[in-house]
Amino acid sequence: MERPRQDRLGRLLLQSNLISEEQLTEALDEHSSSGKSLGRVLIDKGMITEGQLTSVLAEQIGIRYTDLSTHPIDPGAATLIDANLAKRYTVVPIDFEDSKLVVAMADPTNVFALDDLRIMTGMEILPVVSTKDDINATIGRYLHSTADMEGALDDLPMLEELEESEDELVEAAEDAPIVKYVNLIITEAVGENASDVHIEPAEKDVRIRYRVDGVLHEIRRSPKRIHPGIVSRVKILANLNIAERRVPQDGRFAMDANGRLVDVRVATVPTIHGEKIVLRILDRMQILISLTDLGMLGGPLKIFSDSFNKPYGTVIVTGHTGSGKTTTMYAALSELNRREVNVITVEDPVEYQVKGLNQVHVNTKVGLTFAATLRSILRCDPDIVMIGEIRDAESAKMAIESALTGHMVLCTLHTNDAPSAITRMVEMGVEPFLIASAVDSVVSQRLARRLCTRCRSEAEYDAEYLEKIGLPMEEGEEVTFYKADPKGCALCNNTGFRGRIGIYEVFTMDEEIERMLVKLATSRELGVAAEKKGMVRLRQDGFIKVKQGITSIEEILRVVM
Repeated sequence: MERPRQDRLGRLLLQSNLISEEQLTEALDEHSSSGKSLGRVLIDKGMITEGQLTSVLAEQIGIRYTDLSTHPIDPGAATLIDANLAKRYTVVPIDFEDSKLVVAMADPTNVFALDDLRIMTGMEILPVVSTKDDINATIGRYLHSTADMEGALDDLPMLEELEESEDELVEAAEDAPIVKYVNLIITEAVGENASDVHIEPAEKDVRIRYRVDGVLHEIRRSPKRIHPGIVSRVKILANLNIAERRVPQDGRFAMDANGRLVDVRVATVPTIHGEKIVLRILDRMQILISLTDLGMLGGPLKIFSDSFNKPYGTVIVTGHTGSGKTTTMYAALSELNRREVNVITVEDPVEYQVKGLNQVHVNTKVGLTFAATLRSILRCDPDIVMIGEIRDAESAKMAIESALTGHMVLCTLHTNDAPSAITRMVEMGVEPFLIASAVDSVVSQRLARRLCTRCRSEAEYDAEYLEKIGLPMEEGEEVTFYKADPKGCALCNNTGFRGRIGIYEVFTMDEEIERMLVKLATSRELGVAAEKKGMVRLRQDGFIKVKQGITSIEEILRVVM
């Protein structure tokens, strides 16, 4: 049977050096047998990307191809059309050029779409070609939330005219536009993978910021008139006192955000312009992440895993607030959570609710402190105890004594590095010889932002600078360094980063370090001794991730001293 002749698309792909003759022949064979289009066959086989195919087709019809993952989107252009129209035609305005509106289209030959765009915007349209997936992602990012937010704002009553009695606040909080607006804020934050939402009243407006990958970004400013309604709505969801505005309050609630079940922790604090609200978003799916996915690899992973899998002892996780200590603890607990063991956690508050764990929420108002709770749960026959945070001498002593009586204890502490956790417990009044006997390992951690793989760029550094920051290169070692693109792309929301990776330092006890501890060695002396035995410091672990192309030198220097 004679092979199908190379069609025009195949010749164009060959001329662009995107595929080889052998690949084209293979794809044509499958095209002939399956009936699928040649372009779809090439994409399914991984020979070309959808963007490459679209670029070639755009060149064929004489229209410019634009990669929306790298092209900066002008929000003023994107919001000129209705989200429904954008979705119906798979189009999105992205820029202005020579008094024309640049519109990315999956099908630039659709004359009906071009006519509707011209009528709706009152501008001449300059079509460019983009992939359908990139256009839909841009619509979701720039049009849906913006249109919905603006619609909800238009429907909001003039809340600044309320006398703010309790009845009026309840009525305002249950008003449909307020309910919709608060839900949209949280849903949008979840979609952006934000860890926190800050709702901050100013003199004339309300600033809304999301913390994404550890960095705050201002999302929008809303009219001051909606602030009382937002505060009341959030307080009702979190079961707080809506009439009390003079003292801080905290609570929590759960909600479904576009199919993702999240827990939301609420904290309010009175400011001179009204109550500020911070919403901590806890995605229940995050607790299923393994230690490897978090970024703990090689030797540190083996030491830590060996430590918490022992029948008794103490494992301490340290780091500053927001460094991911709780996530690391739950990643370890997910491995320990078995039917044959009794796991009890003591937390303030309980961040993740996990099936199979007995979780206790500390309540200091009724005397349920960490120490009091520990005393009680030790009478409940636990195998594994997780202490959310060691805050005082009593809970520190209880944790150590629990390990010495045959329990595995996992706990967190606030220190700058792993060896400092040992000296911190000595300062709390725990006897050094007890610490030496009970503590098995200490993990210190930070979170560094991952580089966006679609827009990162190569970087060069001279040997003197690398030596200065502690990243010497071995003779003959070849490493490609990367840095973040300051403009970013659509995939990373123009930040240059997407997601975070853990940076770890694992300190473990041995006979020499135990003797040093009993002699009241300083944290620096303990750290030097551990380094000689192979402990990888935080910065060195960060530089390993730099050499792997996961993050940048600048990011590691930002998060690690």
